[in-house]
Amino acid sequence: MPSTEIIAIGTELLLGEMQDTNTRYLARLLRNANIDLFRSTIIGDNTARISELIKDALSRSDIIITSGGLGPTVDDPTRLAVANALDRELVFIPQLWDQILERFERYGRPPTENNRRQAYIPAGAIPIENQVGTAPAFIVEIGEKCIISLPGVPRELEYLMENHVMSYLTRRYQLKGVIKVLVVHTAGIGESSVDEKVADLEVMSNPTLGLLAHPAQTDVRITAKAESEEEAQ
Repeated sequence: MPSTEIIAIGTELLLGEMQDTNTRYLARLLRNANIDLFRSTIIGDNTARISELIKDALSRSDIIITSGGLGPTVDDPTRLAVANALDRELVFIPQLWDQILERFERYGRPPTENNRRQAYIPAGAIPIENQVGTAPAFIVEIGEKCIISLPGVPRELEYLMENHVMSYLTRRYQLKGVIKVLVVHTAGIGESSVDEKVADLEVMSNPTLGLLAHPAQTDVRITAKAESEEEAQ
């Protein structure tokens, strides 16, 4: 089973100006497809730092998914950061530029010159047409590993994951099986008391069991991996 990391890109996320809902969406989608997610990171719009983070992530994970930083402005650094991490050039893809022009024509407004930046992707990358926005996505394969770079607009990211990326991952990694989560809510009992009652279950490997404390409530999360939903249940 492939291991995955998510990198959410955007200084606005670090400053607390926007909430990172993409990571939550991706985590649940990957979980349901039986793909292990071991780490997620938020990083600002700094090309050098993003590039180093990508190289670090590739040293331990099979699939790297980035969200954000694919817009047309100078502070949209993802394309260059991925290219630098892999020591590749950015190349202009006329097909992507045609798709971007078509989107703007549909929206009834002309593109600006900086929109042309969005038609550049790392050399050798697989372009993904964004049918609901102007920022194309792309996939770079590195041996058995891959980097998937998606726009940060939630509606666009979700569309691309569900209509392009998940089928790609299923084919490439021959995915099968499911991960099913059940949460049992307890009330009026503290986390330490619940822990005493289920400590022997917390050391199991499948299903796994974890606790999450809330005011006057402790949740018991049970997570099972199996070949089918019925077996997981």
